[in-house]
Amino acid sequence: MAPLPPPRRRLLAAAAGLALTVTLAVLPGTASARTPGAAHAAPQGPLLSYVVNTDSRPGTLRSVERAIGRAGGQVVIAYDRIGVIVVHASDPGFAGTIRRVRGVQSAGATRTAAIAPTATGEIGAPEPLTAVQAARAGAHAGPGQEPLEADQWDLRAIRADKAAAVNPGSRRVTVGIIDTGVDDTHQDLAANFSAGQSANCVGGVADTSPGAWRPWDPAEDYHGTHVAGEIAAARNGVGVAGVAPNVKIAAIKVSEPGTALFYPESVVCAFVFAADHGIAVTNNSYYIDPWLYNCPNDPDQRAIVDAVKRAADYSARKGVLSVAAAGNSDDDLGSHALTDTSSPDDSTPVTRTVDPHVCWDLPTQLPGVVTVSATGVQNLKSYYSSYGLGVIDVAAPGGDAFQIPDTPSGNGRILSTLPGNAYGYLQGTSMATPHVVAVAALIKSRHPAASPRVLQALLKAEADNPGCPTGLYDPDGNGVQDATCTGPKRLNSFYGAGIVDALDAVTR
Repeated sequence: MAPLPPPRRRLLAAAAGLALTVTLAVLPGTASARTPGAAHAAPQGPLLSYVVNTDSRPGTLRSVERAIGRAGGQVVIAYDRIGVIVVHASDPGFAGTIRRVRGVQSAGATRTAAIAPTATGEIGAPEPLTAVQAARAGAHAGPGQEPLEADQWDLRAIRADKAAAVNPGSRRVTVGIIDTGVDDTHQDLAANFSAGQSANCVGGVADTSPGAWRPWDPAEDYHGTHVAGEIAAARNGVGVAGVAPNVKIAAIKVSEPGTALFYPESVVCAFVFAADHGIAVTNNSYYIDPWLYNCPNDPDQRAIVDAVKRAADYSARKGVLSVAAAGNSDDDLGSHALTDTSSPDDSTPVTRTVDPHVCWDLPTQLPGVVTVSATGVQNLKSYYSSYGLGVIDVAAPGGDAFQIPDTPSGNGRILSTLPGNAYGYLQGTSMATPHVVAVAALIKSRHPAASPRVLQALLKAEADNPGCPTGLYDPDGNGVQDATCTGPKRLNSFYGAGIVDALDAVTR
């Protein structure tokens, strides 16, 4: 029986150096400590979150904040340096009113469903490692290998096992995992975890209290812990190994409780927090909800792109390389017409045709972000992985149930850590991205002064490109071409510059 395609999101203290202001939330229609005077009596609708983007001059920001109060909005936080203000408002006309305010460059709702403390839903389930599989892998472990490493075909595919013997990564390099949270108590992660660089950014304001970065529900929000193990599970004689087993990892939680939705204001907070807390590379295995593609002809979506791009640009200026998953929709991101049937994913989706050259999948299509496609053990594009000429930068193992490895388990997915000292298999571009992030961390360990632009160039230079498939690309074996690869061997739509190589990253 053919496996179901993975879900799109297979789960995909104030910040130092950035002027910001925070206002405690109050009920809509009451006065704010940052907003002189009482708000006007506005029509009441669902309480939504908004981003209001202005120029960063202090006078403009304060003037806009006063206008927000008069329009019935409540400032949650203002990221003054990048001119992004997060607001809560229940007036359906709030965005239209604020867009007319002098100094406002864009403004829009970041969601279509009302703000709620909890909700329902899930993002799929991992395939847990069974005791029999663990024993079988352990019996095949070679000298110097971790107990479950025999089932980690992905390490050998990019020569990460050999790279670890040369340079396992520097303790001065921290990777930020922007995701569903990380179980930092896991036996394979605790030694490399940096609590001082971790936070909960849900809602747009960073919470650095102890443990705030952990998953809301370990049984559901396992995605970030799996990503963490792929990057930096320690070589400690326990469980699995990461691609860069000596670098540090930090968790920046951005997923809403119960839904694992990644709203724009949370991701803006995460990029800024990473920039201001010494993080070298961020892992972004998600797309920003509620829109799979954000189109500029919609004023809300245009404001989302504006806000997230400002935060990502700020992060890059502070030396952070952002790496993001291409997605699991098998979309050709280099085409001119795609059908989106999933947006908005927090209320009632509608069917729309989008041009991915104009309508962006965030954060993966932001300028300067490394976009990653997924491969299986045969070095073929994974059946679910999105692709696109001029869009994909590099590729990495993300797993593919149709490409079966010669391992004790025979499982073509990626084995990594799960909350509660557990291990399991997942597949997706979410799993490919941490391989690239870890290789970037190895490059940063070797070249500590390298800028994000240089890191990206080095990632591409060390990659190995198998070129487009010469025959029928038919991973599910039904006799139908499932996707068409275009471009030369050196740079094509399936693999970009190629599949990353960890050994080259530490030796070349």
